[in-house]
Parts: sequence; C-alpha cells; structure tokens
Amino acid sequence: MNFVPALNHWINADRLCMKIIVCVKQVPDAKDVRLDPETNTLAREGVESIMNPYDQHALEAAVSLKESCGGEVTVLTMGPPQAEEILRMAISCGADDAVLVSDRSFAGADTWATSYTLAKAVEKLGGCDLIICGKQAIDGDTAQVGPGLAMRLDFPYATCIQKIRSADESTIVFERMMDHGYDVLQSGFPLLLTVVKDVNEPRVPSLKGKMKAKKAEIKILSAEDIGADPTCIGLPGSPTKVVKVFPPEPRGDRAVLQGSVDEQVEQLVEKLKPYLV
Repeated sequence: MNFVPALNHWINADRLCMKIIVCVKQVPDAKDVRLDPETNTLAREGVESIMNPYDQHALEAAVSLKESCGGEVTVLTMGPPQAEEILRMAISCGADDAVLVSDRSFAGADTWATSYTLAKAVEKLGGCDLIICGKQAIDGDTAQVGPGLAMRLDFPYATCIQKIRSADESTIVFERMMDHGYDVLQSGFPLLLTVVKDVNEPRVPSLKGKMKAKKAEIKILSAEDIGADPTCIGLPGSPTKVVKVFPPEPRGDRAVLQGSVDEQVEQLVEKLKPYLV
C-alpha cells in the first residue's frame, strides 16, 4: 500500500468531522459546443451552460463522505454571476454552503491564475481538511487546476481517483486509476483529490434539496475580498496565451451511408472493394 504523506497544519484538533471543499466549474454543454468564426474562441452566447460533468462526481464523493463520516461540504467556483446556477444545483444535491468568487478582473485567467485565485478563496474560507475536484474540465481538458491548487496550498494530492474505500476523521483510503490497474493509497489530512467518473454515480436532486437551494444565500467574494494580488489574476496573471482555437482540418473523403442496415452494409462493401486485395 502506498502512502501519501499528510500535512497537519490545517487540522483543527477540536473538530471531529471533516471540512470539505468541492471546486466546480460552469462549462458549455458539450452537445452544443461551437466556435466563433471571427474570434476563433468558444462561442458561449446562446449556449446552455452546465456543471462540469467530472465535478458532479466530485460533489457526490464529498456529500457521500459527509453522510458517512460527518462534516460539512462547501462548493466553490470562480466565474461570472450566472455561475450561481451550478452552486444552487450543488446545494440541491447535498452541499451545505456555496461560494462564488466573481470579479471582472478574473476574466481571461488561465489555469495558473485560476489555481491562485481558488487558493486565495480557500484561505479566505479558513482552510479545510479535504478538497475534491473533477479530474478536468470538458472545455479546457488541461487537468491542471486541481494539482495547481494543491501546490498553492502546500497540500499533498492524488489524481484520477476511481474509488474511495474508507474514511474517518483522520485517514482516507482510496484507489488511483493507472494505465494497468490501480494503486491503493492511504493519507491523512489535509489532502486534495481529483476524481474520474468511475468513482460514483451522481444523485438526482430531491424536492427538499431543490427547495433548500432556491432559498440558499450564495456568498460572493471579489478579488479584494480574498486579498488577491492584481498581477496574479485574470489576464495579467496568466502566462499562457491562447492565440487561436480551431477545428482540425478534415482528412480524406467522407460519405454518409443511408437506408436499412443491410443496405448500408452493401454500400460499404461497394466502397471498400477498390481497397481489397
């Protein structure tokens, strides 16, 4: 069994339950992703936004831990005011509190600036024992923010978690997905985990949860509130610059087969005949 060394400077010895933070992101629905032909960036106007699918599994993992071990779950996101929608969804699924880090100065942040901003927000909230993130966001696919946040906070971390075996107020045991099987690791707290979709099946919000979410007060923090350095956030704090985003050029001829299955098979055979030896 591998062991992830734990740092204990965030633990409150008087508290016998975990304080868990889940980082989530609002992303465009993958069913309706398209590029703006003029700016070559993702078109977000008129596109439905959803909670990043991997983050839904992170939320479920946190709520399940709360139910089995006790504790409290706070959901945290950085985004525009409309990101409040996914925070209310998180509350309807069992989160206790939700925090929106929102400021015009955060616009254009890359993963470096985003992890800095989230780290400052976590510190503003008084720290925590466990942070759970989705493995990656479907709009960027970098998988960098979780590990970046852990490094900012000086937390040990483990990525691609496929199962949480057990946990109590001092120890957690989990499986990390590998190319050929999985590792079993044990750690104390604090700790940051990123999870894959195999870790659980997200719950459906209950009517009681929806009513609670509708009435919930979402805490909003600005750059000033979290004490962020203006040179470390948004575009000024982002060393990565996206010059252009474009779909790959189509390669080769394409054909759409129509008709019944048998008819499509015949069409396919005819098209493949010239290439058969």
